[in-house]
Amino acid sequence: MPVDLVQAGLTARKSLGQHFLVDRRILGRIVSAAKLSPEDTVVEVGPGLGVLTKQLANFAGRVIAVEVDKGLYERLQERFAGVENLSLIQGDILSLTPSDLLQQAAASAPYAVVANLPYNIAAPVLRRFLEAAEPPQRLVVMVQREVAESIVAAPGRMSLLAASVQFYAVPELLFVVPPSAFRPPPRVDSAVLRIDVRERPAVEVDNIDVFFHFLRAGFSAPRKQLRNALGHTVDVDMEALDAAFAASGIDPTLRAQALALDDWARLYAALREATQ
Repeated sequence: MPVDLVQAGLTARKSLGQHFLVDRRILGRIVSAAKLSPEDTVVEVGPGLGVLTKQLANFAGRVIAVEVDKGLYERLQERFAGVENLSLIQGDILSLTPSDLLQQAAASAPYAVVANLPYNIAAPVLRRFLEAAEPPQRLVVMVQREVAESIVAAPGRMSLLAASVQFYAVPELLFVVPPSAFRPPPRVDSAVLRIDVRERPAVEVDNIDVFFHFLRAGFSAPRKQLRNALGHTVDVDMEALDAAFAASGIDPTLRAQALALDDWARLYAALREATQ
């Protein structure tokens, strides 16, 4: 087993959602899924004790590891002193852009993200990379199983998170990881996702920010019929909204989870047309 928390003189911090992966077999499967080469630059979020970091440094040309915990960061500095292809950065990933990370490490795109993401920030971290000016080519990340299943959901079980990720990328749930693979073990299963970023978004819209405002409005009351949910959150009159449903061919009695991205884009375009 890799160095544990007691040997490192550290404790896991619940406030940071820290659960450290220690199962070597799972580590190998994550690295294999990333399909790294000596030409690749990899960003790791939350390297923790560095067990995944070590494997990434063995296979990738450059690794940029971002750790918010000062104690862990200092331990990583000691452990990886002299490792030339590793750049350690102390900071909050939600306060740093991918461009910031690349610049600090004197690296450049393209790059990949490979990480065991803390449960409490997994969704915002994914959005931060996918919405960036310089997004990664792919992400191989471990998240809570429930979150992973939500991200890969098909119409009928869609969520705002699923729509947000699938707009920018093609996600695939690779395998489930039991709590026993971590120290300390979480109370839930985890899962590893591979997320391949699209060259262009899945659907074409005239304004991405406005489109996502529309999506958030639609999912704001997921138990309501879509007409009612949008009618209470979008600043348009019901006549224009009804015209948009009619023009797009979308059933207004459906719920947000039933729509595919193509449906959302069609309804959005119809509403924009009806309100011009």
